Amino acid sequence: MAKSIKAAEQEHLDEVVAKIKVAQAQQTKTISRSEEDQAAIKKNFYNDVNIKTDSYEGMMETGLSVRQQQQLLDERQNSWQHATKQLSTLKKLEKNAYFARLDFHEAGEPKAETIYIGLSSFSDSPDHFLIYDWRAPISSIYYDGGLGHVTYQTPDGPQSVDVALKRQLMIDDGTIVTVYDTDEAVGDSMLLEVLDEKSSTKMKSIVTTIQKEQNTIIRDTSSDLLFVQGAAGSGKTSSVLQRVAYLLYRYRGNLTAGQVILFSPNQLFNDYINQVLPELGEQNMVQMTYYQYASYRLPRMQVETLQQRFETENTPAAAKVTKLEGSLAYFDAVTTYGRHLEQADMRFRNITLNDEVLIPRTKIKEIYYSFNHNYHLGNRLSATKEALIKILNRKVESEMRSKWVEETVQDLSREELNQLYGNHPREFKNADQEFKFLARKIVMQKLGQARTQIVRNRFLSINLQYAHFLREVPKIIDLARYDLTQSEWDAAVEAKLDSIKERRISLTTVSTYMYLHDLMTGKKGQQDIRFVFLDEIQDYNAFQLAFLKFSFPKARFTMLGDLNQAIFTKENSHTLIQELATLFDPDKTRVVQLTKSYRSTQQITDFTKEILVNGEAVTAFDRQGDLPNAVVTTTFEQGVDQVVAQLAANKSDRDTTAIIGKTLAECERLTDALQARGEKVTLIRTENQRLAPGVIVVPSFLAKGLEFDAVIVWNANTTNYHREDERQLLYTICSRAMHELTLVAVGGLSPLLDHVSAERYERTEIE
Repeated sequence: MAKSIKAAEQEHLDEVVAKIKVAQAQQTKTISRSEEDQAAIKKNFYNDVNIKTDSYEGMMETGLSVRQQQQLLDERQNSWQHATKQLSTLKKLEKNAYFARLDFHEAGEPKAETIYIGLSSFSDSPDHFLIYDWRAPISSIYYDGGLGHVTYQTPDGPQSVDVALKRQLMIDDGTIVTVYDTDEAVGDSMLLEVLDEKSSTKMKSIVTTIQKEQNTIIRDTSSDLLFVQGAAGSGKTSSVLQRVAYLLYRYRGNLTAGQVILFSPNQLFNDYINQVLPELGEQNMVQMTYYQYASYRLPRMQVETLQQRFETENTPAAAKVTKLEGSLAYFDAVTTYGRHLEQADMRFRNITLNDEVLIPRTKIKEIYYSFNHNYHLGNRLSATKEALIKILNRKVESEMRSKWVEETVQDLSREELNQLYGNHPREFKNADQEFKFLARKIVMQKLGQARTQIVRNRFLSINLQYAHFLREVPKIIDLARYDLTQSEWDAAVEAKLDSIKERRISLTTVSTYMYLHDLMTGKKGQQDIRFVFLDEIQDYNAFQLAFLKFSFPKARFTMLGDLNQAIFTKENSHTLIQELATLFDPDKTRVVQLTKSYRSTQQITDFTKEILVNGEAVTAFDRQGDLPNAVVTTTFEQGVDQVVAQLAANKSDRDTTAIIGKTLAECERLTDALQARGEKVTLIRTENQRLAPGVIVVPSFLAKGLEFDAVIVWNANTTNYHREDERQLLYTICSRAMHELTLVAVGGLSPLLDHVSAERYERTEIE
């Protein structure tokens, strides 16, 4: 019986593929025709365009004629682009046309319907769909409901259907490999097959295995804040990328990929996911790290890198200052200070020209505070600039009469004269008028630098203002509430200002600096960004989130992370959810928990879960594998031997392996030792490197969000992992592994593993 179902499905697939091939031939023809037309239009351009320049009417006619030709060319170009995109989609569909079939009866319709769901829609006539896009409203029946009565959302409101059959199909290059009938969205057996595939250096788009919880995330269109708390490997990132693809499909025509921005943990991660959206037929959204955003906003500053942040040893006082700077109270303090600047204390710089003061700062201050209290910072600045330009224009008039201008005009060469005249007609009523024209040009050129200072707000001083704000903080915030003394705060202020003098700024400080600058200049954020996605939310603080909300005022936010994986913010991460409640309307906030981990085998998930003292609930997916193994050696060389032996075992299983060390220095030492033994390994030093195929050695702070078939945790010993606040880091590293997990420790195994049950892993001691 199963064979005949498979045979019938193969027959239907062959018919669909035949029609896909017909459509491919049509698109290929369209592409060729567009290319020929474009070549012909370009070739005949001079014949078809009437060039007449002898009269105004003739010039108008020529302009219209050129415009007509350009429009023809644009039409052919658009036709070519559309056909090329369609052909690319059809080639994907030819190999893997669809992955699901639904049989259902819609209330009020005479007969039942059968539809097939794939990566993209395909029809052989305008109203006859052979394949429905996975993002179409009707496709949500496949992910959301079981058999029987199911309601799904359409643009016209809820719609009810009776589902009789839900079938999953795995197709490989036009051949049906397996057929499952199920009442679930995705059967565990099918998930197992997908998850057992080996990993590559690029993330796969796994639309076929979207689970019900993930579908909730993908199709949410009503929340201002969608918060996804998910265990390591629970599919947070893939759901979010599919959410982007869904939103671009749902709001097609009103939303472009350029209006969607994803803040990711590091550049390596961007490289890892950059194939997912193109595979789903969409352009990639804007991807950047918070560090890149800050560096782009402050090109003259050297912003602290992830590695510098990770390797900075925090003194107890510095940790308290960091906690204060990351709080919502501190964000409110900057806002309060901004309001105060409307009345007093704005710092100004002289407007100068060739080291000579043109407009002194006292005059600028007088103008700035001369406007009434209705003028807020942005309007006050605009009005000040207007007044300063007027002063500058009056200076032009007086300067034109000065001796040096007269001498300059007399000494002008023919070349200089030609430059000054430009396209201006040279007929003047008299010599006096001509002199005035040239004098104005010369003075304007000279005063142009001063004009630039005004236009670009260079008479404001963000550095002086920031220093003043830091010194005012104790008047706005009660330092004792953060267990800080005045002298501890003063020391921190001096350290910050010393760094800024050297054009260096830390990742914690940079948000305050950017926010203060935006308040001073009246910036209202990027109004065109509609959706902001923040991955690894546990590594952000409340100040950064409030600042991003201010920077993208019209955007809806999707935040996702695993509060067990906070590498940088550590214990603050759990208070984050409460602080978010004050930033977003609770009625428009949705929290989705993903507790099932699909990445790792059950053995690895059970082991990593026990590293955490009070971890969030994590349920392992039932996929069996080997127990993790921990090897303790007495010397560094023995440790390297163990890594070499494990690499050989992984190679025979054709696994992709990552060796994850705690710091870059440790990774460098290990890489040298492995290469000296002839091992081919690539060290990932910075986040701007590409993920190379083969074995990679990567420091812990760059491993966020990535996954590998096999992970070797290098030197999980007492020295590297002993503090309580390193527990989450060790959990994050271990949870990168899909099939194999090995821990090598020189000297003694990390005490953070003391309360992991002995049956969860194998332990070997090498004397």
